Amino acid sequence: MDRLVKLGDFLRSRRARVDPKSVGLAVRGHRRVPGLRREELAQLAGVSVDYYTRLEQGRSKNASPVVLDAIARALQLGETEREHLFDLANPICVPSRCGTLPPQRVRQETHILLGTLEHADIPAAVIGLRTDILAANLMFRALMVGFETMSARERNLARFVFLDPASRELHLDWEIVAADATAMLRFSIGRYPHDPGLHDLTRELCLHSEDFRRIWDEHHVLERISGTKRYRHPAVGEFTLGYQALTLPGDADQMLLIYTDDPDSPSGNALQLLAKWARSSEYEAGSSQPDRSDMRAPCPVKNSVTPR
Repeated sequence: MDRLVKLGDFLRSRRARVDPKSVGLAVRGHRRVPGLRREELAQLAGVSVDYYTRLEQGRSKNASPVVLDAIARALQLGETEREHLFDLANPICVPSRCGTLPPQRVRQETHILLGTLEHADIPAAVIGLRTDILAANLMFRALMVGFETMSARERNLARFVFLDPASRELHLDWEIVAADATAMLRFSIGRYPHDPGLHDLTRELCLHSEDFRRIWDEHHVLERISGTKRYRHPAVGEFTLGYQALTLPGDADQMLLIYTDDPDSPSGNALQLLAKWARSSEYEAGSSQPDRSDMRAPCPVKNSVTPR
């Protein structure tokens, strides 16, 4: 039943997002709710109003793929949203998505790749399906303020974003970062609705973060991301980095998160300063004030990753 309630909530949130004019419907008079009405959505999808109403109210357990596909098109869902819709509507629990998931392990080849990226002064980390940071090179650890003092449980992107005050200081566009983290969690829960770890994490965030509750109710879903992030780092200052998340072979629920220079910003200089600080005694001592002299001098590279 919880799955059907989530399905209804998701359908209502997506229906409210669609502008009737964008799908060729004439708008007359005052509309009490944003987006499409139920009968308009049913008409666009080619299903009866009663059938769609039962689906949205969580009273239909047998939505066919053909009907779901028609509803997805009418709602103008993206590929990730469409997959999330099918995950919520499908009552079949395949073995790989039932019960508690086994711990995610990072392959040795991936650890080596993280070290190679570190030699090039590129922050990189492996993120698990619960947004756990499964492995990270020194550059990423230096970028994520306070990482070295975090417990294994605290090394989680969603927990950092919503529960650590340092995240709001670090991310100049905190609201966007928070929305992305929430959308990733919602997508994972759609894929693995029976995983206790995912539900424990979302309950914890709901309990301790009003912002998480607000963003969670928007029902955004996200699988893999790319774009830019703006930072105000205590040791480096303000800069912008591009980033992309790549699915790793052998585990589709692990993504390699890589940060690169934005050519339109002074980020290259900032990454050099971050690298110098990360390999310095100031970083080891927990200082946020690097020695800015001789910034381009070569520095020895320490051991790159610490398997979790």
